[in-house]
Amino acid sequence: MPLRRVAVIAGSEAPTRPENADAAVRVGRLLAENGITLLAGDVAAGLTATLTASAREAGGVVVEMARDAVLVDKADAFFALPQGLASLEELFELWSWRHPGDPEKPSGLLDVSGYFTGLLRNESDAALERFVRETQRGMLIVDTDPVALLRAMADFRPPETRRLSSRDEP
Repeated sequence: MPLRRVAVIAGSEAPTRPENADAAVRVGRLLAENGITLLAGDVAAGLTATLTASAREAGGVVVEMARDAVLVDKADAFFALPQGLASLEELFELWSWRHPGDPEKPSGLLDVSGYFTGLLRNESDAALERFVRETQRGMLIVDTDPVALLRAMADFRPPETRRLSSRDEP
């Protein structure tokens, strides 16, 4: 699936670690260089401001949007940078707005310095089991390299069949 618009969750707090700010700069440039529009919230502050400034400096397009169903509809994929539990909360919230029959869209976690590793050992981890439905699990892609993560998200193909659990019933 070609990625034309990617919603990036980065947080409005100042980066807590320099490597997170560096990752935001790399991701902003990467999206711009690949002609991918960055959909972002609150671009005036924190890690999101670093991300959006980087995308704009590289000639990219940035669209500020609220985190709601319109964003879910407009984005081809979702990408979370490490920045507190809010990154995961927002990603899970975006996942929860998906309804049966909606197109499946990949969600990526950029695992900078092992930030998400402790929480999500792998996609079948028990912690993830409590928060993510079976039908959503295959949409989560985790990588330490933003180029590889973006490529994997672009190459995402929804599985043809999924096991339906009682939580997945409409």
